[in-house]
Amino acid sequence: MATTASFSVWAFAFSLCLGVCKCYFSIPLKIYTGSYNFSSEVDVTSLRPGALTSDGNGLSLASDPTGTVNFLDMVNNLEGDSGRGYYIEMSIGTPGQKLNILVDTGSSNFAVAAAPHPFITHYFDTALSSTYDSSRRTVGVRYTQGNWEGELGIDRVTIPMGPNGTITINIAAILSSEGFFLPGVNWQGILGLAYPMLSRPDSSVEPFFNSVVRQLGIPDIFSLQMCGAGLSASSTADPAGGSLIMGGVEPTLYQGSVWYTPILEEWYYQVEVLKLEVGNQNLDLDCREYNMDKAIVDSGTTLLRLPVNVFNAVVGAITRSSLIQDFSSGFWDGTKLACWMKGETPWRFFPKLSIYLRATNTSQSFRITILPQLYIQPITDVDGTLDCFRFGVSSSANGLVIGATVMEGFYVVFDRAQRRLGFSLSNCAVNGGVALSEIAGPFSAADVAADCSTGPLKEPLLWVISYALMAICAVILIILLLLLVLPCRHRDRSGEITDESSLVRHRIK
Repeated sequence: MATTASFSVWAFAFSLCLGVCKCYFSIPLKIYTGSYNFSSEVDVTSLRPGALTSDGNGLSLASDPTGTVNFLDMVNNLEGDSGRGYYIEMSIGTPGQKLNILVDTGSSNFAVAAAPHPFITHYFDTALSSTYDSSRRTVGVRYTQGNWEGELGIDRVTIPMGPNGTITINIAAILSSEGFFLPGVNWQGILGLAYPMLSRPDSSVEPFFNSVVRQLGIPDIFSLQMCGAGLSASSTADPAGGSLIMGGVEPTLYQGSVWYTPILEEWYYQVEVLKLEVGNQNLDLDCREYNMDKAIVDSGTTLLRLPVNVFNAVVGAITRSSLIQDFSSGFWDGTKLACWMKGETPWRFFPKLSIYLRATNTSQSFRITILPQLYIQPITDVDGTLDCFRFGVSSSANGLVIGATVMEGFYVVFDRAQRRLGFSLSNCAVNGGVALSEIAGPFSAADVAADCSTGPLKEPLLWVISYALMAICAVILIILLLLLVLPCRHRDRSGEITDESSLVRHRIK
């Protein structure tokens, strides 16, 4: 009995430890891979940065005493589209080596390819930079799609179409990767713009933008315009994809007022979603469903990603309200494209999608809306006769992610200084003279729960718990191994003295 119980405990401990050791936390970067099963028929004047002040819904800026930033110099400094990501050119090391760096507000490491890879044309050669200094620390990041490993170092970086000056920053030199660099992408690294809490291997690794703010003295705010709406993600030519404004806001890039929602936690850019509408139909879900785990704004994620229950409700509402009732399930789950005869756009078949965010006045909300042109996305044509589209919404196991599908409709202000996120209408979210996005408010939030963001424990605490469990597992395993290996005197029924470890091995067999 004692031996059997010991073995059961050992088996449980081993399985628990194995589960904990295999557990990891992923950062929601997801770039379109281009792999689909094709269906051949229809499935039926610049402001300078300074002290930020609010005039209610809009934004005003004081003059910049340092004169280090000219926002007009940063306009159109991004290339790419939502399918392959938006990237900015940087010069790294001494002498400078130019690389294209993916802009990602959903992670915090600045990482560049430092070794050859079949899907990239060039990489950062650390041996050729006289200012590169390796810290001899290994680092790795796992995203929703892909991962990489490498070493931490420090070097100098300048941004040709960015703030004036050279910054000394932490660099992760990517030495190996899996599913991170993809065919057709034209970037060789990633710029994580989130908070230190997401930095790997720990928060002591200062993120890129924190270093820029500290060393150049610019305000702790950046803004992002992504202009790939309506462009095919399979295009061979990368258009001017938008603008990353570091240090403030460029008013020529948006229309109307900036509407703000609080940043709930400084790790991801976590916000609070109050409700979703399909057309004019409220999904009528508990608001905690929308914020299950978390709700974040992430430029590195291609699609609008929704918790499973919310996703199913959205698909059901679209199906009921669209003019296409018998649509292939493969279109909704992303395994198939829907194709129409060339020139016959499908957007009239689909409703608008609206997301309500809590305003900085917590008793109010505002609504951001995207038209079908943003979430029914052109991918490619077939034989010059068909235009094919993908569904720009997917289900998610790790929270709601407002990705490029939505962000392409708006000029988004990451006002870290006042811990808020701003949305306004992007002046490039227009197709054929039709605005592809809408914004409205304020609306009363009195009938919504005071706190909708009641998700599970946050990632850093989960890491602590995981490490603690692994330590406990290690202690248990050591004790059990000692019990199994050390010869214990045991007398069986025949009166013979035998070794208990032999009995354990026999019973295991």
